[in-house]
Amino acid sequence: MAEEKSLSVLVENASIDSIYLEREVKVDFYLPTNVAKPAEMSLLLINDGQDLPKMPFEEILDDLYSEDLIAPVFCAGIYCGPDRKNEYGTANQLDYMGRGTKAKDYNKFIFSELLPFIRKTYLVPAFKEKSYAGFSLGGLSALDIAWNHPQEFTKVGVFSGSLWWRSKGYDEGYNDETDKIMHEQIRKGKHYPWMKFFFQCGAADESEDRNKNGIIDSIDDTMDLIKALKAIGYTDDEIKYLEIKDGKHDVPTWARAFPDFLKWGWGK
Repeated sequence: MAEEKSLSVLVENASIDSIYLEREVKVDFYLPTNVAKPAEMSLLLINDGQDLPKMPFEEILDDLYSEDLIAPVFCAGIYCGPDRKNEYGTANQLDYMGRGTKAKDYNKFIFSELLPFIRKTYLVPAFKEKSYAGFSLGGLSALDIAWNHPQEFTKVGVFSGSLWWRSKGYDEGYNDETDKIMHEQIRKGKHYPWMKFFFQCGAADESEDRNKNGIIDSIDDTMDLIKALKAIGYTDDEIKYLEIKDGKHDVPTWARAFPDFLKWGWGK
């Protein structure tokens, strides 16, 4: 295990041989330094962890800790594999093209391999709370995992989420009200009062506008999902939406949004 160190953050790089995914999973761990009581730390899992060094995530954390703006958060950046579109789908339902075949195995990796690895390696039997975040399809995966394991997670961060993930193609009788997979899960779900949600979109995330209402699909899909959450009892106190006017579907935009997410979730 290699490690690097900044003033407020210790970065360690590990590889986990996953039985479920049948591959080596690289994970970068961002540990806050000078934590007197490890059990007071929160845990944040982040899909597409290979994008974090490009931000660079370590500097984002270092700045926030140096200014004493956030409480200690143990962050785990999970690198995606070569079969990302199958690992990062929704676990209980494939999309209309049959993608997401390894999402159940990815769930097993998280709960049966990654979390035990963290507990054993860092000797933290329990964290103050656990949260999950991700970008694009990784954001869909994070939301799907957290939503279906409400006993495990308290917060979710979805950056430019692939919330278009659908059960029917546009030429197969697609219905915007019923065929978006994550939205249907929410509609059929329950209100868990301890869960909170952060959504970020960029006004330049994409150019597609399938219903021709002048709003790009990524924003439309996010707004529809927020409506679905509110319909089952969530309020504005539990949902945060950040729209970046010149934001794109890229790492620099997500890097701009991530400090807001961290301050929203763990701000002092």
